[in-house]
Amino acid sequence: MSCGSMARVRRRWLFADQLGPHFLDTPEHPVLLVESKAVFRRRAFHRQKAHLVLSALRHRAAEGDVRLVRAETYAEAVTEPLTVCHPTSRAARGLVRRLPGVEMLPPRGFVTAPQDFVSWADGRDHLRLEDFYRYARRRHDVLMDGAEPAGGRWNLDADNREPPPRGADHLDVPPPPPVVEDEIDDRVRADLDRWQREDGIAFVGNDGPRLFPATREEALARLRHFVTERLPSFGPQEDAMLSGDPWMAHSLLSPAINLGLLDPLEVIEGAESAYRAGSAPLAGAEGFIRQILGWRDFIWHLYWYFEPEYRAVNELAAHRQLPRWFAELDARAVGARCLADVLAGVRDRGWVHHIPRLMVLGNYALQRGWRPDAVSDWFHRSFVDGYEWVMTANVVGMSQFADGGRMSSKPYAAGGAYINRMSDYCGGCRYDPKVRLGADACPYTAGYWSFLARHEHALAGNHRLRRPLQGLHRLTDLDAVLAQEKARGSRAP
Repeated sequence: MSCGSMARVRRRWLFADQLGPHFLDTPEHPVLLVESKAVFRRRAFHRQKAHLVLSALRHRAAEGDVRLVRAETYAEAVTEPLTVCHPTSRAARGLVRRLPGVEMLPPRGFVTAPQDFVSWADGRDHLRLEDFYRYARRRHDVLMDGAEPAGGRWNLDADNREPPPRGADHLDVPPPPPVVEDEIDDRVRADLDRWQREDGIAFVGNDGPRLFPATREEALARLRHFVTERLPSFGPQEDAMLSGDPWMAHSLLSPAINLGLLDPLEVIEGAESAYRAGSAPLAGAEGFIRQILGWRDFIWHLYWYFEPEYRAVNELAAHRQLPRWFAELDARAVGARCLADVLAGVRDRGWVHHIPRLMVLGNYALQRGWRPDAVSDWFHRSFVDGYEWVMTANVVGMSQFADGGRMSSKPYAAGGAYINRMSDYCGGCRYDPKVRLGADACPYTAGYWSFLARHEHALAGNHRLRRPLQGLHRLTDLDAVLAQEKARGSRAP
């Protein structure tokens, strides 16, 4: 690029979740990065999330023609004409629209274009991941053999729901390559310490060594390692949990993708290439691609397609506040082994995989009737890969069923039997997953029946819950179970 053309190019403002090369038009494109302290004043984020975001910003600032501005607010830092890719939150989009001299470009970092999603979604009474996923695979020719899905089946979930291996305390897969911190990480940690000490900025969770990529190079190394070493084992125990193995065979790529360090297309192409080369089974590759092309794109588009008020919907009238022990990640207060271990994982790593999120944390919140918007905000703040767009439909719609079924066909409520089948937690727990009443009663089992009883009328028309609702009336101790769970209140189980 000549000096004359460089002079005519507006600097590209990159938000902290737009750090990869696919957010630029050329490798030489000049960049503006803004480090805003006001972001951390507004919410108590996980300490490791704050570290990861700032580390990624500052590492990116060390590359190429980049101007890093540290300011209280984004608006203070914008002093020249800029271009910016469509941000990932309504608040950020509103800010961009208010700032003079800033041109907003279409979104990047996702596979499916907004107009394509709108064309697919308009006129549908219910929006379902499976329908969108098939559309997206056809549209982008992913895992397709001509007009048919690879292997002749669209959905291989049935092959990916095995419990953990009996007697195992971890999966026999290579661990992810460790991240090596540098002087930038040291300075970030010192700054966060000073913010807490001098500015009163609060965080949740424990500090710790950085566990996730903060640079493009680190992210690519993780992607290569997953595709070659972990993807072949990913599928069968995709939904399983082991207390001694928080990573299992998961990719751990969501923080890097959501920071914009990886383009989801290159992630998808890596997984499909491994399948085509015969180095990864179709079920595992399909299950992983479903997470990226399916859920990630689906949730992103729902954030914008649903009305702004969607984040506050509450069809099940769940109005209880999050208890302090949960909000503060106090795992030591919890006696139920599954919940204690998963909450400790959030406290110590800012990350647990999708089944602990949905079936341990979200399931418990759903059963207890906690406010969906508060649960969504907690996930946003407490997870290193959490953003408003990520958590709104994921938590409000799917996990808490607060939209009454607009994007999910049933509430993800389950008793202790599910956790017992899919994990090793119940064997060493003080509670019995088969018991719903008394000192040994599993809070998930008792909570499940309490949830169904409270919402029987609202859920009566859901065909997927017909049998459980029929079983509800065969419980001779239901009144005692309901009284027990009401008395539990907000106490940690």
